Amino acid sequence: MSRRPVNPSRRLADAGSIPFVASIQSKSQNSPLLSIGLVIVGAVLLIGYCYSSSGGANSDVKDVSRLEGGASCTLEVLQTLPLLKKAYGDSMHKVLHVGPDSCSVVSSLLGEEDTEAWGIEPYELDDVGARCKSLVRKGIVRVADIKFPLPYRPKSFSLVIVSDALDYLSPRYLNRTLPELARVSADGVVIFAGYPGQQRARGGEVAKFGRPAKLRSSSWWIRFFVQTNLEENETAGKKFEQASAKKAYKPACQVFHLKSYP
Repeated sequence: MSRRPVNPSRRLADAGSIPFVASIQSKSQNSPLLSIGLVIVGAVLLIGYCYSSSGGANSDVKDVSRLEGGASCTLEVLQTLPLLKKAYGDSMHKVLHVGPDSCSVVSSLLGEEDTEAWGIEPYELDDVGARCKSLVRKGIVRVADIKFPLPYRPKSFSLVIVSDALDYLSPRYLNRTLPELARVSADGVVIFAGYPGQQRARGGEVAKFGRPAKLRSSSWWIRFFVQTNLEENETAGKKFEQASAKKAYKPACQVFHLKSYP
């Protein structure tokens, strides 16, 4: 909601006609400490308002939890970013995230040193915060239908991470989208997909995604990777598993590590 600017001179003039305000002014003239205190309180309130309007430090993570309502592989990406850095090292310097709530992942990646990040939100953005709107306005996060060719040149990114997006595509569209993800990556593709039997948010799911999530088994995905000539990145996969074991962390989503096309 926009706010109309306030004329300071008018406010001061009006204040003189209000007894209560006038009494405060007379008291403040006699008490410099009161004036200083009011200024400090006003500054604190202003900073708090600006911070809350921008979404705060953890609003993106809270938005992911609220919007998904069930098992969220995008939330899983946020939690495993340190493990992915262990597995991919320098390949995490230029990352593309594809999936719902991409703003949250991109924001976290941009907070890392020497890391560039972009995002593709495959569905319409609803009820997003100021930070996400800023990323979209700057072109860092795009809203694009991933069933069509991605608007990037081959090997534009060192690593592509996709979550909560492929589960909503039929094999017909997966045959187009998955090779595109591999095409724009240089060092690999990481896929976060739901386990069969997971509970997913039902309210508005079909309206937003076009179809309910189809949660497939690991064997189904492996067969599909072979059909699309995508090879498993065993080295990165082992490093990810080792980092997970050290942290005693077990992902709530299936994680597949794939090589990029030569």
